[in-house]
Amino acid sequence: MRFVAALILALILNAMANLCMKIGMKTVHSSGGLFVDGVFPAIRKVTGNGTLLIGLTCFALNAALYMYALQSPKLKISVAYPIMVGGGYALIAIVARLHPSLAEVLSWRQILGVTIVFVGMILITSTLGQDVTLPQPSEGLAKPTSLHS
Repeated sequence: MRFVAALILALILNAMANLCMKIGMKTVHSSGGLFVDGVFPAIRKVTGNGTLLIGLTCFALNAALYMYALQSPKLKISVAYPIMVGGGYALIAIVARLHPSLAEVLSWRQILGVTIVFVGMILITSTLGQDVTLPQPSEGLAKPTSLHS
């Protein structure tokens, strides 16, 4: 359970990081852009922007918690990764719509897509704790035959 909790917290931190990056880059964009004056001034712009620093910190914490979750022998990457990506997508879409600084308008296609992703996550997470394996070729599946035999 602690690995699943770490995965969920990692998902939230990843979404927060992306949202902080978007909000922080609005300020950078209004000052001419990130690399307009070169690499070192860009680094100063990033390190001087609190929102971007919070976003980078969230990314680092996300990575640490995601690695922690992945060490679980029962949490398969084929389950963990879709939860991380799909859950992050759905969370970001919702927050981007509701956050006053972003106030993104979602089309009906985006809403449908978020709904489909969410349903997919439910299907994927329903396998948590189960040993879902496909039969190996030696366990009774027909062997491929050659057209020339």
